[in-house]
Amino acid sequence: MIVVTGALGFIGSCLIKELNQQGYLDIVAVDDFTNTKKEVNLAGKTISLRVDRSEYLEWQRANHIGTQFIFHIGARTDTTEFNMEVFENLNINYSKEIWKICVEFGLPVVYASSAATYGNGEHGYDDDTTKIPLLKPLNPYGDSKQIFDLWALSQDRKPYFWAGLKFFNVYGPNEYHKGRMASVIFHAYNQITSNKKLQLFQSHRSDFKDGEQLRDFVYVKDVISVLLFFMHHREHSDIYNLGTGNARSFNALGNAVFNALHLEPTINYIETPIDIRDKYQYFTQANMQKLCSIGYNKPFTSLEEGVHDYVTKYLMKNICY
Repeated sequence: MIVVTGALGFIGSCLIKELNQQGYLDIVAVDDFTNTKKEVNLAGKTISLRVDRSEYLEWQRANHIGTQFIFHIGARTDTTEFNMEVFENLNINYSKEIWKICVEFGLPVVYASSAATYGNGEHGYDDDTTKIPLLKPLNPYGDSKQIFDLWALSQDRKPYFWAGLKFFNVYGPNEYHKGRMASVIFHAYNQITSNKKLQLFQSHRSDFKDGEQLRDFVYVKDVISVLLFFMHHREHSDIYNLGTGNARSFNALGNAVFNALHLEPTINYIETPIDIRDKYQYFTQANMQKLCSIGYNKPFTSLEEGVHDYVTKYLMKNICY
């Protein structure tokens, strides 16, 4: 059995799709299944069992024999949520319990961390674990991921194999349910198809022009490739960046969406909302040397290629992966 938490979500459901395509059908899907809007993400996928998130820890203890691997992808990911208690319950304490189970029963685990841990990037975007204690996230979501990373590193008892992956700006199919938290590509597509124009945030810093804020955008299919690499590799336990190593501007992103739709770009700039303005990252770029050093050598999809695949194969057809 392969366990996937957050199975109804964006990355979790894409992971299950790729596992199925590679012949893995005995998959335990863990999530809060009361959100019926997410059901479309599991349509057509083969799983052997659904386990409610509230029952999973007890279930895993009772079913550790036969569990081959755990992908702990599920988390509260809303960067505009400022109630830390929400993150303490779902992102910190729940993850600690999964970790303890993996230690007790000798189970390998990969868990989702986040580039939100890097904050303004004043200490760079290097996944050297000696630098992780220096990081200062900008919001409670980032704090929750940072707290768990530090806790994991501090443990005397660790799973025989574990990896924490700092996801950068992931985009791709199966994010229809994410609302405001969906990728900029998703929102750009909807704006352009409705109005033939795109609105991006202005820059509120003198060192960045409007639309030239830079992010490391990584296609979800590349993320899944790395996840499966660790399932097969099971060596070099550590925390790793998962981006492309190549920061691109929001203007470039917008142009890629227009090009995929065969439209001339028309981009306007609006003020960044007050509630996120002082928490807004103007630059992210993953240092990918550590992942490459342990043998991952598959090229990452360019922004233009990834956007074209996402727009033409999924968004234009309104289908999931």
